[in-house]
Formats: sequence, structure tokens, C-alpha cells
Amino acid sequence: MARFYLTTAIDYANGDPHHGHAFEKIGADVIARYHRMRGDDVHFLIGMDEHGQKVAQAASDRGIAPQEFVDDIAAKFLAMWRRLDISHDQFIRTTDAAHRKGVRALIKRIHDNNPDDFYEKSYEGWYCVGCELFKRDNEIVDGRCVDHPTRELEWTEERNWFFRLTKYADFLKRLIEERREFLQPETRRNEIRSLLEQGLEDISISRARLGWAIPFPLQSADPAAAEQGTWVWFDALPNYLTATGYPDAGYRDRWPAQLHIVGKDITRLHAVVWPAMLQAAELPLPERVWAHGFVLLGGERFSKSSGVRLDLDEVIDRYGTDALRYYLMREIPFDADGSFSWERFEERYNSELANALGNLASRTVAMVEKYCGGVVPAGAPNEVDAADARDYAAYHAAMDGSRGYLLHEALKSVWATVARGNEFVDRQAPWKLAKDPAKSGELAGVLASLIRQLARHAVHLAPFMPAKSRELWRLLGAPDDVAAVRFAQIERIDPSGWRVAKGPPLFPKETPSPTSSLPAQS
Repeated sequence: MARFYLTTAIDYANGDPHHGHAFEKIGADVIARYHRMRGDDVHFLIGMDEHGQKVAQAASDRGIAPQEFVDDIAAKFLAMWRRLDISHDQFIRTTDAAHRKGVRALIKRIHDNNPDDFYEKSYEGWYCVGCELFKRDNEIVDGRCVDHPTRELEWTEERNWFFRLTKYADFLKRLIEERREFLQPETRRNEIRSLLEQGLEDISISRARLGWAIPFPLQSADPAAAEQGTWVWFDALPNYLTATGYPDAGYRDRWPAQLHIVGKDITRLHAVVWPAMLQAAELPLPERVWAHGFVLLGGERFSKSSGVRLDLDEVIDRYGTDALRYYLMREIPFDADGSFSWERFEERYNSELANALGNLASRTVAMVEKYCGGVVPAGAPNEVDAADARDYAAYHAAMDGSRGYLLHEALKSVWATVARGNEFVDRQAPWKLAKDPAKSGELAGVLASLIRQLARHAVHLAPFMPAKSRELWRLLGAPDDVAAVRFAQIERIDPSGWRVAKGPPLFPKETPSPTSSLPAQS
């Protein structure tokens, strides 16, 4: 059994979960569920990034303590991940005592192994509280951060601890060049190659007088120096490691991670700063970083600071969890930016979920009930099975990492098989075959083929739409839970003898249009 430890970026505790958060978590959940159905030993980590100046300011604005503030935010995120059926195995918070212990241990390990990697100096520059980063000139447009154009940059002057990132420039160049799979997709890899060619700068990794932080564990040479808090990213990035129990014995059972899934805006931190930290600590690197794009609305990114948002609860109430999961994974490429629109949502819901898949399932089950007393007949594999096998080979190539994580392409492959099933029904016309007793064997073969295909649909859609796939599996009369099926078993699935169970439509078409009643922007 192969070990597969995957993570997402931990969410910053300064607002409610939105579509951007949901897109990343759903995509990672799809990958986690896929690997479980391959038979891998999966550990799926998500969590909250809870320290930093931005959180302290937000808590102060509400007149409450930072811990109370982040407890409230964390509860909201956990509630949303439950609604979205995110199957994480662990939820880490950077305020956890074990994480704080692990961060301090990692910093001390770097210092013990490479004592010159940390040094103190005075620094001044433009600081973006939204990013919790000092910004270079090429990251500032019209006096504002390109990622947080609504926030004022702060000119900051103080004495901090620095990490000698420049020391690892050659190591990072070799990493990007020699391990092509380390950073994907290729667009993100090219961006980091360009960044490395421009040259790196050492980074400030502590902040003076920052109380809402993990105390920086190294002692200043200046007894009069202000107390230092660990920079939020030097605190956040190690969560992937501290979640394994580091530094306690046994952390090596899970580390290194096989996959970090992050947004493209934090690629530099995961593909430059994080591997440099691990190299300095003489610890193994993660195997792969996948940086997805943004979900856009009207050409703008979903974010609290820009005011571009949609109410996730309202969408789920209207369409259901699985429909939202499906739409985001089908419509938005997992390797690039993509746009959310209610018109496309409604179109995909009605044409693909309700009409194509839902209708195929309901009429097939109805025909088995009507013509076979509800018991699935026996039937030999045919040209539909062979053609589907080719599409599912493409599905796996888009899901297993061999071509990256192209989840939208995997769904495209599944829908090619759904279209084939509907075409097969129309071409074979079982209702006509049923009128001729001499064609009872042919009728049985057609219905068996359709149930066999629907079983494959349920299995391959289970990572994307776990609840609806389970419902479809039940309608077919299949045994156990579809999530327990392994992809290696699919060719051996024989539905003959299953007793179908007619039920309500998988995707009711009576869903009212949200285009006029749900706000597109606030």
C-alpha cells in the first residue's frame, strides 16, 4: 500500500470561507478520495493559519482577544468543510501547542545545523499586512501591493532576524531544473525559474513587538533588543511537518509529503522559501507542489479585500453540495484561472447533471424494473465497455499525477462515457426490443450494459460527487458503499442479479434560477 500524504494551504483566519477556499479544498479532496480508491494509505491535512499582524488587527477591531477571534473563524471553516463533504484526516491550527513546539524545534534545528543561516540586522521597506510580506518594487503598482490593492502599504523600520535565503539559490535552481515534477504546472515552474534568475534576497523572519505570534526562539546579541515574534510564514509553512508529530519520534512515518496543493499567489513561498528551510534543517523535501489558479467572477478574484464574493451556504442550499463540487471542478481548470458564472452553473446543472447523467440513470432503472422485474439481467461486455475503457484511461492519466492534476479533464472523460450511454439507449431502443419476445436476449444485453456503465459512472464520479455517487450506487442495487470499491476491481464488476431501487431524480430540474435572486457581488 503506497503512502500518500497531501496538504492544502492553511487558510488565513481573517474572514469567512469563500469560493476560492472551496475550490482548493474540493480539488484536494477529489485527489484524496481518488487515491483512497486506488488503495493508497492517504493522510489529508487542512487547517488554519492563525497568527500575524492582520489577525491581531482584526481581533482588535472587534474588541476581542486574538484567540477568541481565531476560535470563531476556525469553527466557521470547519462547518463549511463539513457541508462540502471534505474528507480531511487532520485539521491543524497554528495556535496548537504541538505546532508551536514544532516550529521552535525546526528553527533551532536550522540554527544547530547551519548557525550562519540566521542573523540580525536593521531593515526598512514597504510591508503588506495582507500578504504579511515585505514587497519588492516590482510587486508594487501605484503605491499598493498587486495582490491587495485595497490595502495601504506600511513603511516599516525595525531590527529583525533574517534567514540567509541567498545561500540556497544554487540549490533551488538545481531543484527546479532537475526535478521537473517538484513544481507544477509548467507555468508556475517557469515563473519560479525566472524569479531565481533575477536573484534572491535574504528574508526577514521575525517582527519586533508582535505579541500575536510564536516567540522567536533565538536569543538576540543585543540585550536591549525588542522581543521578536516569528514571521507568520515561517510559522505557517512548517505546519505540513509539525502535523506529522515533528520533532517527536515517528514523524518520519509520514514525512515527506507527496503533494502540497496551494494557490498560485503563494507559489514562491512553497517552491523557494519552504524547500530552503527544509534544506537548511537537513530534512527531506516534499515530492511535489501543485499551484492552481484563481476562481474569478467578472474577471476579478474572489477575496474579502476586493469585495468580490458569493455566499457558499446560499449556493449549497439552492443546488446541493455535489452540484457545487461538480461545477467548480468541471468549469474551472485546476491548472489555470477560470470564471464562475450563474449562467454556466445552471447550464451545466441542467444539461450535464439532470439531463445527461440523471436522465440516463432514471430511465435505465425504470426499464430494468419494467422489463426485468427490477433484477439486472446477465450480459456480455460489448463495444460500449471497450470505448469506455479508453476514456477511463484518460481519466486516470488526468488524476494520478502522471500528467499533473487535471481534474477538469478527468470529468470531461467521464462525460464522454455518459454521452455514449445516452446514444446507446437511443440507438438500441430497448422499448422496441421489449415488444419482440424473440429479442429478449438482446434486450437483456442492452440493459446489462447500461447498468454496468452506470456502475462505472458511480465509481469514477465518487471522488467528485461522493453523496450523489453513493445514491446512484444504491439505485443500481449494488452492494456495500461505492467508496469502498477499488479502481482495480472495476473490470470485474458484474451487476447481474442486482435489484434496482427506483428513487427520486438524482438532480431535480425544478431548481429555480439564481441569476435574479442571488447576489453576484457584494
